[in-house]
Amino acid sequence: MIILIVVVFGILGFVVSNRLKSKFKKYSQIPLQANLSGKEVAELMLADNNISGVSVNCVEGQLSDHYNPGNRTVNLSPDVYYGRNAAATAVAAHECGHAIQHATAYTWLQLRSAMVPIQNASGKILNIVLIASLLGGFLIGLPYEIIGAIVVGAYGIMTLFTLVTLPVEFDASNRALAWVNQRNIVTRSEYGMAKDALKWAAMTYVVAALASLATLAYYIFIFFGNRD
Repeated sequence: MIILIVVVFGILGFVVSNRLKSKFKKYSQIPLQANLSGKEVAELMLADNNISGVSVNCVEGQLSDHYNPGNRTVNLSPDVYYGRNAAATAVAAHECGHAIQHATAYTWLQLRSAMVPIQNASGKILNIVLIASLLGGFLIGLPYEIIGAIVVGAYGIMTLFTLVTLPVEFDASNRALAWVNQRNIVTRSEYGMAKDALKWAAMTYVVAALASLATLAYYIFIFFGNRD
């Protein structure tokens, strides 16, 4: 069953990821009428929202764009940083949306940030338990029920993290789209491209959350579903 879950959501994730790359490539070939680069869009959006102390950097990779709350940097891939198209505009504005969330103490972002160390610890615990079970069954001196509680608890926290990520990502996209529209950064057709690109980016997080929920349900059933 777990193999089926991995295969199904692996294929779904692959399809969504390829669709996102295809959309980004398509929209990247259409010049932005405003002729602003992703870097310029990001800096303008930060300034319009009175966000200071946040730098906009270029980082290696494709679709490696992210906001780092630790050092307050908006990090854009070369295609976005230098790009002058709707796709680059959408991604740059989205990452600035996270910077605005950070500056305004957006509740879901604060919760997500607080969960990072707990989520990381849960992942390590889960790996230890699963590796131990593969090497020698449940020979770590704990009853089957306790093992189940640890696995379900750890994976439950990881699943919760993926669910909390959803409102953070959707809100950042909503902020980005509202700003580029109100600021007249994009035309009507370019707005549609930006919205479509961000929709497919968000779908990657939706698939990850669904996959995590399905896996959690499987573990709950395996450990606690066959009880009389």
